[in-house]
Amino acid sequence: MSQVTIVLVGAGLRGMTYARHALATGAGRVVAVAEPDPRRRARAAEEFGVPRERVYADWREVVAAGTPADACVIATQDRSHTEPAVALADLGYHILLEKPMATSEDEAVAIADAARRNGILLAVCHVLRYTPYTRLLRRLLADGRIGRLVSVQHLEPVGWWHHAHSFVRGNWRRQDTSAPMLLTKSCHDIDWLVHLFGDTPRKVGSFGGLTHFRPEDAPPGAADRCLDCPVEPDCPYSAKRLYLGCLGDPEQEFWPLSAVTDEHTEAGVLDALRDGPYGRCVYACDNDVVDHQVVSMEFASGATCSFTMSAFTPMEQRRTRLLGTHGFIDGDGSTLRLVDFRDGSEETIDTRTSATGSPGPSSEDGHGGGDEALTDAFLGAVATGDASLLLSDAAESLASHRVVWAAERARVTGTVVEVDVLDHAPTAEAVRSAVGGPGRPAPRSSP
Repeated sequence: MSQVTIVLVGAGLRGMTYARHALATGAGRVVAVAEPDPRRRARAAEEFGVPRERVYADWREVVAAGTPADACVIATQDRSHTEPAVALADLGYHILLEKPMATSEDEAVAIADAARRNGILLAVCHVLRYTPYTRLLRRLLADGRIGRLVSVQHLEPVGWWHHAHSFVRGNWRRQDTSAPMLLTKSCHDIDWLVHLFGDTPRKVGSFGGLTHFRPEDAPPGAADRCLDCPVEPDCPYSAKRLYLGCLGDPEQEFWPLSAVTDEHTEAGVLDALRDGPYGRCVYACDNDVVDHQVVSMEFASGATCSFTMSAFTPMEQRRTRLLGTHGFIDGDGSTLRLVDFRDGSEETIDTRTSATGSPGPSSEDGHGGGDEALTDAFLGAVATGDASLLLSDAAESLASHRVVWAAERARVTGTVVEVDVLDHAPTAEAVRSAVGGPGRPAPRSSP
């Protein structure tokens, strides 16, 4: 299988994760980098050995240069997905696109249409579909181990400190600069639930809001910044405790600390907290996204699903209970407990161990191994032209995103919303038949 050449558009945490795995396996090679932040740009170019003439400050420079490559990874900020995705699809690049697909339905449709008319592979990074845990769970359902699936209860425990980092102080704190939290954080989960049911729901309802991270909830005497605050030592959301506690741990220095500062020293952290957004009191930020939300779904089969997203939890693996006519399954992202009503038997399966008995991905790997498996599948599909290696395409991603937008409309309006899954995007079969077929731009290979 030939090595896939890649343009990295966005050299932040997510983009670097995919690019590093491609390099580590030898299946891909980064031949150009487009990143507006000069330090990130220089670091990525050095790490991947990208020549100076192919290091760009903006994706538009990639388009103008006609940089030769087979594929691109687009991992820009959420509101900056559409323009590069459409432009690069029109140049014939296959695209690995970080979730969410886009922050509005019209823009997501535009991306899907660009993929269709150019006959390119477009995979949104719904990495939860690719974990060994999900693959086994889908197989158990398909084999009828719990009969017909009737109801699902699913929890995404965001984590108190993670929520404070990303959705109160961080880039995803406001709807007008990012998007609703259900889209930015939990389109993963809605897509995963659609994947389990093999269908999109016909109706959704939703409740939730911002209930805690507000000025009126600040403890008496709280200051606007953690470094100046007399109550900081007893606050669960202390930025000082969180970010100084990352020092010395390579994984935590990569994330979340690298979002705060590139200077991984005590002095560097304190300087960043003194003036930067991550040093603000969580009760004195300009955040407006929800800190908890519940989504209820009804499918055409009559099956139902409830999804809960909450900041007020540890940060841990998702937890799911699947209730069927002949049994139920409890899952925690790593293990599955299956109880059969017919004979009372109970089985516990550890999905971190493969069928051969060798260790598989752990919960500490990127999304339980999903980051790596998605990258492998995308590179394999590009190298071979076999789109069936991908577990979703533009049409499927657009459909699951529409469930998210319907749920958010339901929350805001206090109504039950019927889901519109009109197919403005290509079907999976149409994309697969188009790849490599007539009318597709010639593959772009790097010298």
